[in-house]
Amino acid sequence: MDSALSTTALPIALAIIMFGLGLSLTVSDFARVARHPKAVGIALVCQLIVLPAIAFGLILLFDLPALLAVGMMLLAASPGGTTANLFSHLFRGDVALNVSLTAVNSVIAVVTLPLITNFALGYFDPPEGANLGLQFAKVVQIFAIVLIPVALGVWVRRIRPAFADRMDRPVRVGSAVVLALVIVGTVVAERENVGGYLADIGVVVFLFCVLSLSIGFLVPRGLGVTYRQSIACSMEIGIHNSTLAITIAISLLDSTRIAVPAAVYGVMMFPLAALFGWAITYRRTAPDQPDGVSEPSPGAAPRR
Repeated sequence: MDSALSTTALPIALAIIMFGLGLSLTVSDFARVARHPKAVGIALVCQLIVLPAIAFGLILLFDLPALLAVGMMLLAASPGGTTANLFSHLFRGDVALNVSLTAVNSVIAVVTLPLITNFALGYFDPPEGANLGLQFAKVVQIFAIVLIPVALGVWVRRIRPAFADRMDRPVRVGSAVVLALVIVGTVVAERENVGGYLADIGVVVFLFCVLSLSIGFLVPRGLGVTYRQSIACSMEIGIHNSTLAITIAISLLDSTRIAVPAAVYGVMMFPLAALFGWAITYRRTAPDQPDGVSEPSPGAAPRR
C-alpha cells in the first residue's frame, strides 16, 4: 500500500501519541519497577505470554483467515495504550503502576512484537505473505517511531516540567482524536470488506478484549497483588496501543487486512474497559491501598 496514509500520516500520528506518552514519564517511572517487582512482573507475564496464547487459541477456535489471524497476533503483541493510565485513574487504580508498566512494556515490545508477528506470519502462512515479515530494517523503524518520540517527551518533561503539565490534557485529547482518525482511515480503506471482516473478527475481538481485561485483574488479584494494583494491571493489559498495531500492519507489512483486528479492537476497547472498570470498582466501597507504590495526591491531574 503506497499512500499518504501508510507512508506519512500513520507514522506521524504514532510519533505524536508516543511523544505525548513521553511527556507523562520520568526516569523514576522506570526505576520504580525495581522497587516493586511483583505487580510489574505478573502484569508483564500476562501481557507478553498469556495474551498471545489466548489470541492464538481464539484464532484456532474460530478458524480465522490467515491475514486476520496475523492481525490478531500483532494486536496481542502490542503494548498497553496511552489511555490505560486515564482509565486506571477513573476507576481508582494505581496510576503510578500504570505509568511504570507503560514505560517498560513499550521498550520490551520493540523486541517481542517482531518475534510474535514473524511467528504468526510463518505459522499461518498467508497467501499474500511472500513479501511480509518484520526484518531488521523494519524493527529499526519500529524503534524509531516508538522509542525516539518517547525519549524526546521524557527529555522535554525533564527540562520543561511546567510545559509538560500544561500539554497533558491537549495531548491526551489529541491522542484520542488521532486514534479515531486512524481507525476511520483503516475502515474507509477496506470499506468494501468491512461487513465480512466484522462477521469474521467481531466476536473474536470482543472475547479477546473481555478476556484481556479479566485476566489482567483476576490473575494479579489471585496472586496476592492489591486491589488497586490489579485494577491498574487490568487496564494496562486490556487497553492496547491499537495505533501501533495498525501502523505496523499498514506501513511496515503493507496490509490493510492485517490492521483490521486492531481497528475493530480500537472501537470496542474503550466502552468495554469502562463497563469492566465500573463492575470491579463500584462493587467494592473501600479498595485496599497499594503496597508501597505511590499514587497521585487528591486533586492532582491524572497522568496519562
